[in-house]
This record gives sequence, C-alpha cells and structure tokens, in this order.
Amino acid sequence: MEVKKATFKGSWERADQMPQLRTPEFAFIGRSNVGKSSLINMLCNHKGLAKTSAKPGKTQTLNLFDVDGKWLICDLPGYGYAKVSKERRFQFSNMIKYYLNKRENLTCLFVLIDLRIPPQAIDIAFINWAGENGIPFVMVGTKADKAGKKQVAETLENYKVALSEIWEELPTFYVSSSETKEGKPEILGFIQECMAQS
Repeated sequence: MEVKKATFKGSWERADQMPQLRTPEFAFIGRSNVGKSSLINMLCNHKGLAKTSAKPGKTQTLNLFDVDGKWLICDLPGYGYAKVSKERRFQFSNMIKYYLNKRENLTCLFVLIDLRIPPQAIDIAFINWAGENGIPFVMVGTKADKAGKKQVAETLENYKVALSEIWEELPTFYVSSSETKEGKPEILGFIQECMAQS
C-alpha cells in the first residue's frame, strides 16, 4: 500500500468533541519524544504532516489526519514525562484513556517504544493496561537506525521477558526507522490487512 495524500483534519482536547466517523482509524502513542510524529510523517510520505519537536510533550491534543480518504490517523499525546504541569499530565491521561475506550471506529493502536532504551515501567504498565481493557494494539520499535542490530535484538528480548510475566501470547512487534524507512511496508501492509477485515 502506498499513501498518495494525507491531510490534517483537526485537533481536539476531548474525544467526545471529535467528529463521529465510520472510517477505520489508527492511533499512535508512546512516551514523549519516542518519534511518533516522525513515524507518522514517514508512513504518509509527508515531512510536515505531524509536527515534530526535540522537546518532549509537543503533542497535547488529539490530532486527526485523513489518509487517501480511506483511513485515519490519530496522533495521541505522549504519556510519561512532558514539560507540562502534573495537572495537565493527568488531563492527558484521562483524555487518552477516554479516547481509547470510547472511539468506536478505532481499528488498532500502535504503541511506540524507543529501541535504544530498555523496557520502562511506564511502557509495560501502559501495554498491560491496553491488554486488560481489550484495546487492539501492536507495538512498534522506533529509531532502529540509531540503535544498531545488537541493541535492537537485546531490546526486543527484554520486552519479551518483561511481558511474558503477564502475557501468554506476546503482541505483534514491528521494527522501524523514520530515517531509513525500515518497517514502512510491513506497517502499511498491516493497516491494509486491518482495513480489509473491518
């Protein structure tokens, strides 16, 4: 699947303010600064589509993008550290959980993790929460080009160990790089497969 056109549809602070749509929607989430916006831009062949920043916490709203008039991307605020107040982080958390539990056309959530960093408690907690709440999701490791093959293998193994304490069957995991476009065909192929089944 090749993306021809992606456009910004709007930003909302609450999921109940978003337009109710039937188009398959794919959401992206991860710790602040995991490379979420860069991955979205890479998948959509559009460098300036999702706003990227070196500062954690850039995404503070639910940002919706239309892709070829066939599917949607929702860029969610990062969880964990962000240069915002505790109260604002609490609001983010509630916003994200409400969206994930209530958004009827949500087809799949992509949970992003930085392949250069060992499993963090906040990532494991979020993945377990998604599983407990029946949120359909897959995992995507980002920044593979900066990690190197050995580190990628180690990080994947560490996640397997950490998750196997609770999970009988481990979530699907894609390795990606927004720089080299590694993982792009696989992720877009997965999205196409999901759309065919919906």
